[in-house]
Amino acid sequence: MINYLQTLISNSPTKLISYADYIGTVLYHHEYGYYMKEKQKLGRKGDFITTSNISDVYGRLIAKWFSTVCEKTNLSPVFCEIGGGNGRFAKAFLQEWHESINTPLQYIMVEASPYHRKLQRELLMPDYSVVQVERFDEIKEFEGVIFSNELFDALPVHVVEMVDGQLFEVMVGCQNEELVEQKIRLINPAIISFIEESKIELVERQRIEIPLAMVKMIHEISKTLKKGIVVTADYGYTNEEWKNPLRANGSLRGYYQHKMMENILESPGEMDITTHIHFDCLIQKGEQVNLKLVTTLRQDEFLLKAGILKELENHYDPNPFSAVSKRNRAIRSLIMPAGISSYFHIIIQQKGLEISETDVFTG
Repeated sequence: MINYLQTLISNSPTKLISYADYIGTVLYHHEYGYYMKEKQKLGRKGDFITTSNISDVYGRLIAKWFSTVCEKTNLSPVFCEIGGGNGRFAKAFLQEWHESINTPLQYIMVEASPYHRKLQRELLMPDYSVVQVERFDEIKEFEGVIFSNELFDALPVHVVEMVDGQLFEVMVGCQNEELVEQKIRLINPAIISFIEESKIELVERQRIEIPLAMVKMIHEISKTLKKGIVVTADYGYTNEEWKNPLRANGSLRGYYQHKMMENILESPGEMDITTHIHFDCLIQKGEQVNLKLVTTLRQDEFLLKAGILKELENHYDPNPFSAVSKRNRAIRSLIMPAGISSYFHIIIQQKGLEISETDVFTG
């Protein structure tokens, strides 16, 4: 990977590449990219963990919620998961659907990684019928729900910094065969436009990530979605929260064996890279392309409204290792104030339905 990056940089007219190009390469290169490698990334033996890998409760609850939404809105029972990873969410969802709902369903999984598509097939087939696609643009004229869990935080971002009252883009170069940062005066019109439209104001020496790939993805989702709902589960900040002095260095981080790595130029291709997303931008850009906001909730609030407490089995079990005890602990971990869900938000948008928050919950 390092040799590939050095060639990429040396072939660039400026001998520099943007952080977006760097991240896109080290995560998604067809041979060297982190997500493309045949290596376990999720779980205890991997580098990070997601909500859907804590317990099957999450996927099962989303299946029940989706069934209710279809009934209340007369929406087609078609569910598209973007970035299906190892398939654990899909398995939990499909298990619940077949056990308690058992009506016709089409489940589509969008996954760029051949390795993850293989894991999905091994986990799901032949018990469940799913449609696998490599790219989202392979889907046409979609009606149903488009769901993603930690998708946008894994997309490439540009990095800008305020220095002496001027905006600079932080680029990646190579010196003495090592990857280094170098700042150039910001000239990218797309970044300038994003900053102006989002009304982002930086103070001296503040950094922030600019998610142009997220904006492109929002446009692709709207273009594909004819009628339905978009559910985004991710972590991020509002424009106001970005102003907090604690965010002065931005949010770009790497994760290797569950340890946070602040310098993502180290060990390219060997770690997960993530950023906090711009919630206000996600909503604003969605509105511009007819993805109208239904509601935004913390993930624990969403799970409570979706009925997670009904899943809690309250009878006493003296065996802490029993299936019931493990399930109840998982449920509590998803709704505890300091649990994983407190860091996530669920943003629900709709197109062609004209629904409100009350239309997507039973309560």
